[in-house]
Amino acid sequence: MIVLPKFALSVISTLKAKGFLAFAVGGSVRDLLLGKSTKGWDFTTNATPEEILSLFPDSFYDNTFGTVGIKIHSEKNPDEVTDIYEITTFRSESGYTDHRHPGILTWGKSLEEDLSRRDFTINAIATNGTRLIDPYEGAKDLENHLIRAVGNADDRFKEDALRMMRAVRIASQIGMIIEDKTLDAIKKHAPLINKISSERIRDELLKLVDSEFAADGILILKNSTLLHFILPELEVAFEYGQKSPKRHHIFDVGTHSVMALKNCPSNDTITKLATLLHDIGKPQTRRVDEKGIVTFFNHEVVGAGIAKRVAYRLRLSKKQTDKLITLIRWHQFSVDERQTDSAIRRFIRRATVEFLPDMLALRIGDRLGGGALETSWRLELYKKRLEEVQKQPFSVSDLKISGHDVMEILSIRPGPMVGKILSELFTKVEAGTLTNDREVLIREISSQL
Repeated sequence: MIVLPKFALSVISTLKAKGFLAFAVGGSVRDLLLGKSTKGWDFTTNATPEEILSLFPDSFYDNTFGTVGIKIHSEKNPDEVTDIYEITTFRSESGYTDHRHPGILTWGKSLEEDLSRRDFTINAIATNGTRLIDPYEGAKDLENHLIRAVGNADDRFKEDALRMMRAVRIASQIGMIIEDKTLDAIKKHAPLINKISSERIRDELLKLVDSEFAADGILILKNSTLLHFILPELEVAFEYGQKSPKRHHIFDVGTHSVMALKNCPSNDTITKLATLLHDIGKPQTRRVDEKGIVTFFNHEVVGAGIAKRVAYRLRLSKKQTDKLITLIRWHQFSVDERQTDSAIRRFIRRATVEFLPDMLALRIGDRLGGGALETSWRLELYKKRLEEVQKQPFSVSDLKISGHDVMEILSIRPGPMVGKILSELFTKVEAGTLTNDREVLIREISSQL
């Protein structure tokens, strides 16, 4: 018997006490059957939105799809909202003229009718807390690690083209494969993904990249042809080999990029996306010389420009875009132990202190994704160098004195001379000819009197 959490049971009990049918349904039931923790429970009922609102005082209804949101509060702190549960009236849908939203929505009469409109069998499982209602054998598909469309796959994807990406994303999150007929339907209708808004595609893509089996998900996107419409810049990379004398790569650019993502140790979504896209400049910069040696000079520069266009197309935020571009632009940094502190400082300024952990995570993914060994003494030494160099001042603002000190010591007014003196002091400190000690800097300024 499936065991629902207390709050979920209370929703069902409240509706049943007033004579309504009520069931938990969808992804939450799926995750519970998989033994995974879940939030954002979904319910379906024959009660209308107005009737649901009357039963749950702390609820809201602001859409045309019959869905009422219920705020779930913390038991320890009643003022804290910890989750939102959604209750949707049984419904049937038709008239998907935009391949995304139903043009006609009518309240349904039964649970079975409601389940028939859902996307995949594993999401068409319902429970009232005592028994499972599973008309499409979604539980069996869960056991077989299979994603299968409810009913006719062609119809499901023509109704809502985003379901194609959702199938791949769910497969990536819980480690499943897509059933052959469902995958064939995705290949057939892949061009319809262009009907979906960039924001929706972005959200599904970022969830996929952030999933446990993200590398497999990217390969499913490629094999289903969805990648051609979502990230054509990455799709073309699979056509460019890297095997060459004097090169360590064993994979083509696309496969290497997927393997880099698989091995990236970061938990940050944009860092993972940057790892996946870090070599998208290689197809445009690939050259083969007379000795057969393959080169990709300045691919990081070209890649940063391509990444900017990808970020714009996916409607990434400015902060996400800046990070993506920075990581790709400067990922080709040297970890040569002979580098000077000044060279390392230049790299830190370019990559920014904030993104250093992300840049190192990308480098690790890049190395392992190219078939390198798991550890590198050079990289470990470089990490220590980065830590040591960061103890030194990086800008004038890091000096132990300020412009006010300069003006007071030299009895001068605000102006360009103050900045010039601070800049000269910083240059000496950075070069190591002067220590960043307040008394030392004061003496240096005083010597100019």
